[in-house]
Amino acid sequence: MSDLRGIDVNLLVVLDAILTERNLTRAGESIGLTQPGVSGAVAKLRKLFDDPLLVRGGRMSELTPKALELQPIVREAMAEIARTLNMRPMFDPRTTDRQFRITASDYALSVMTAPLLDVLEEQAPGVSVEFSPLINVEPIDLLREDVVVASATRLIPGKHQALFSDTMSCIISADNPRLRNGALTLEDLTQLPYVQVALAQGVVMFADEALTEAGVSPSVARIVPGFLPVPFTVAGTAFFGFAPTRLAELYADELGLAIAQLPLRLPVLVESAYWHPSRTDDPALSWLLGVLRTVSERIEFADGTDE
Repeated sequence: MSDLRGIDVNLLVVLDAILTERNLTRAGESIGLTQPGVSGAVAKLRKLFDDPLLVRGGRMSELTPKALELQPIVREAMAEIARTLNMRPMFDPRTTDRQFRITASDYALSVMTAPLLDVLEEQAPGVSVEFSPLINVEPIDLLREDVVVASATRLIPGKHQALFSDTMSCIISADNPRLRNGALTLEDLTQLPYVQVALAQGVVMFADEALTEAGVSPSVARIVPGFLPVPFTVAGTAFFGFAPTRLAELYADELGLAIAQLPLRLPVLVESAYWHPSRTDDPALSWLLGVLRTVSERIEFADGTDE
């Protein structure tokens, strides 16, 4: 049991899935984690236990003796977590005074906070929320939070559901001489100084991928830890950067920015809610996820419906 004390809870979730499924792909699917995320977690677990845990046995994978020894211990640890989290009174949003913990990216917080507080006032006036910014720190401890809202590129282990999406926009000062007829060329993107977003180590942003695919290697002038600083860093300079369109439109007029047309296609940003698998049957969490879906609908259909 002492070996498990050195494991962060996110790795414990992955370990339990591996010991149960005995297959990395199925393990990832069971906890909503991508293949790279599973591989990274397995590498850490193998180093921690000094054991491969899962080995090839003919056409199938088999657990090592060490993994078989760990299996009942891990199963009991996960059951104990579930029992602890389920020792709660019945949840009634109309009367509860529960405080939820939500960690989210700066962009998600900027668009979600106001409509979320409106919904809570309507449905659960006694509920409060502690918001925390999702910063460049790994791993994310899902047991310490009720919900984490982030892009799928963060490779967060656990269960998840998609909430809302946004397109990405290129922003630049409206008076930048490179901006012609509201557009920038690939040559412009190569020569202009670039504000790069770095959310987490090893996470390549959509915009950077799109630039690379287009053969553009911009000169990085500034590196910022989220999308929210991008408009303020670009304003009044020769810089350009990328931000979700809702954020770009929010600050465009105030900061004298333009949303530039580009000769390349930018992928869509999808924000998702993540939670620890052991909380799936928690009625309070189920209610909160429903609230977040309602909030997401208000965000998605805000244009033309909320005046």
